[in-house]
Amino acid sequence: MINPFVNNEFNSLTHLVLGISDDFGGCPNLEDAYDPKSKENISNNTFPKEKCIKEELDYFLQVLNKYQVNVLRPQNIIGCNQVFARDVGFVIENQFFISNMISNRSKEILGFDLILTQIPKSHINHIPNHVFVEGGDVVVSDDIVFVGYSDGDVFNRFQVSRTNVEALTFFSKKFPNKKVIGFNLNKSDHVSLDNCLHLDCCFQPLGLGHVILYPDGFRFKKDVELVYEIFGQDNIITINKEEMGQMFSNVFSISNNVIVSEKKFNRINQLLIDKGYIVEEVPFSEISKMGGLLRCATLPLIRDYE
Repeated sequence: MINPFVNNEFNSLTHLVLGISDDFGGCPNLEDAYDPKSKENISNNTFPKEKCIKEELDYFLQVLNKYQVNVLRPQNIIGCNQVFARDVGFVIENQFFISNMISNRSKEILGFDLILTQIPKSHINHIPNHVFVEGGDVVVSDDIVFVGYSDGDVFNRFQVSRTNVEALTFFSKKFPNKKVIGFNLNKSDHVSLDNCLHLDCCFQPLGLGHVILYPDGFRFKKDVELVYEIFGQDNIITINKEEMGQMFSNVFSISNNVIVSEKKFNRINQLLIDKGYIVEEVPFSEISKMGGLLRCATLPLIRDYE
């Protein structure tokens, strides 16, 4: 039995779900793609092949094995892209939430059937139909739950708007002892450098008190100022538009000082090492062509109480 517990992004990881590449359906038709990064790579004939995706996930798996993490994988659904496990569900404290996703991705939860049987039913939550949320928009930071969202008009207008304002009320009621802070994100269905698909594409707290931040991903300056207020000016690691586009913020913490990052992220990897982190570098640039990176491919189930 798995008793889920996650209270931040970096306590020592013991159990997680890692996405799979098997039978992912290959390169979709342009009209079937639902994020600008995928659309750009389909148009440029650079969309990744299954073999390349598998190789990159295998490198990541080796690192997780090195740190003795228990890794679960979804059951294979033929023709379904199951790489980005993060968005299918997520854990806050001891509660597992099944995401209410866009219809294009609704099949992905079927791959979690066996995993969900290992979690006590009393700890599994189905999100109400009127609340839309994907795991990439939920960042847990001890007594704060940060949520990337789009409000009414923007949510209805953009396919890349995955979490609505109703999610803030939902989590506030579910966790009255936590502060729920919503960040309104910039969206674009067609230009990846103008789009923050999820909150973890522009914001990522790290275990030694730092946070990776892309300030221009936020619609409102007051939200950026709040991040500085919470984490402190000296702890902010800012990235630029091109780095955001490469997903510099979408690294993954195994523990408070161990971070898995893309091996080509030279600037930020060295910066993290200088700040006291152990950086495990893996190739993940092919997977990034589908609009996600290391955090997106993971769904932490248990991080130790610390």
